[in-house]
Amino acid sequence: MTIQSLSSNFADRHIGARRQADIDTMLKAVGYDSLDGLVDTAVPDSIRQENPLKLQDALSEAEVLAELRRLASKNR
Repeated sequence: MTIQSLSSNFADRHIGARRQADIDTMLKAVGYDSLDGLVDTAVPDSIRQENPLKLQDALSEAEVLAELRRLASKNR
């Protein structure tokens, strides 16, 4: 794999598999037919949030780095 073939998109590099074929392969390896089934087993009802999170739109990697630099500049 060359550097040129690597994605420069932060989400593509860090979020994990998004192609259904990759997801199906991973689910089969851990013995589940669906992500919902895996999550139902892994995450107890007692800690699940009933309402969806109200999140802002995702930032690009460059925007995140700029924001981190801004916050770091406040350090004394």
